[in-house]
Amino acid sequence: MRTKAAIMKAISDVLVDVWSQVLVDDAKIVRLGAEQFPVSTSKTKRLRQVEFTFEGKTITGIEQNPKTKSRWAKEARAGRMVVQFIEEGRYIAVVSAGKITRYGKRGQ
Repeated sequence: MRTKAAIMKAISDVLVDVWSQVLVDDAKIVRLGAEQFPVSTSKTKRLRQVEFTFEGKTITGIEQNPKTKSRWAKEARAGRMVVQFIEEGRYIAVVSAGKITRYGKRGQ
C-alpha cells in the first residue's frame, strides 16, 4: 500500500504527463502505462479534453478556455499551455507551462 505522499507525487506526475501529451505533443490518445484514453474536442468551444482513470478515480483534463476572466485564462491568452483537472465535479489541479498547482484538500 502506497503512502498518501507517494500517491500525491504519483498523481502530480500523471497530471503533468497528461498535460504534455494533450497540449505539447498534440496527441489524439493519452497513454498512461498500458491504458489508453482518447482526446476529444468540446463541441462548442473546441477545447481539447481527456477523461482518464487514476487510483480508481475518473479525472477529466480540459484545456483552459482563454476567453474567460480567470487567472488561468490570462495565462492561456499569453500563450502558455494550460489544462484544468476535475475529479467528482471539483477542480483538483491545473497544469500551466508544465508546472502543477493543486487545489483543496487533495493538494495538501
